[in-house]
Amino acid sequence: MTQKKSTKIEKASRTGFCFGVRQAIDLLEKVARERGGIETLGAVVHNQQVLQKLAEIGVKVVDNIDDIKGDAVVTSSHGVSPDLEASIRARHYEVISTTCPNVQRAQAAAEKLADSGFFVIVYGDRDHPEVKGILGWVKGKGLATTEEAVVAALDPLPRRLGILSQTTQVPAHFAGFVKKIIDLALTKNSEIHIIDTICHDLRERQAATLELAHRADLMLVVGGRSSANTNRIAELCSRITETHLIETAADIKSDWLKDKKHIGVTSGASTAEDTVDEVITRLEKMTRP
Repeated sequence: MTQKKSTKIEKASRTGFCFGVRQAIDLLEKVARERGGIETLGAVVHNQQVLQKLAEIGVKVVDNIDDIKGDAVVTSSHGVSPDLEASIRARHYEVISTTCPNVQRAQAAAEKLADSGFFVIVYGDRDHPEVKGILGWVKGKGLATTEEAVVAALDPLPRRLGILSQTTQVPAHFAGFVKKIIDLALTKNSEIHIIDTICHDLRERQAATLELAHRADLMLVVGGRSSANTNRIAELCSRITETHLIETAADIKSDWLKDKKHIGVTSGASTAEDTVDEVITRLEKMTRP
């Protein structure tokens, strides 16, 4: 396929691992090398290419406590509930945490709200490991949802509500949700406490990506298909221009590039920078006259 020389390929200013993922990967690699291998309870990050590289140095993913074979286990960057961690320790396993600092902050905020008598609403995907972990800190005094109708269905509606967010949610979506809850719940003697727990790194990544998407006529978002933050970035871009979520350079289809003059490339927070660079290199080859 012949492309015009004017085809421009541009990488967003914020790509590759976020701080929390980089910290988790560094710790996991160190532990695996020191111990000659290690197990993780669930995937440390939602990126298959990263997990494959970790497997090469002896990192094995187990799905539940019963599958643990060694005397230590690493918990993922998404965090776990205190009950789950206690269950692991009760079996005399050492727990090595790679929980992202931003997730730890959300866990602490949720626990403080619950201890102060608030019913906690976590804006996020209730089936996501991070959200399950955060809810574990409220001792049954909360729920997770992205729909205000779920809150409206509470009978009675708690007088004191605490609201926070899954760290990878879109800030504008969280703000819209909060406004709806305020309209729903702000009645006589009610109290609503809102805590912004969205990751600042992801805010900047989303902003940089959207700035590029407004100038590009094609966006490629590089990351795991099971990654929540990658899917949200792809969703935001798709509202602006043609967008495709890919895991590797091999996923690029030549038909996407036809007549495109400006191609933007970005990534999720759990995507390695070298994977992004491989996409750039392949695009350059595919668009060469």
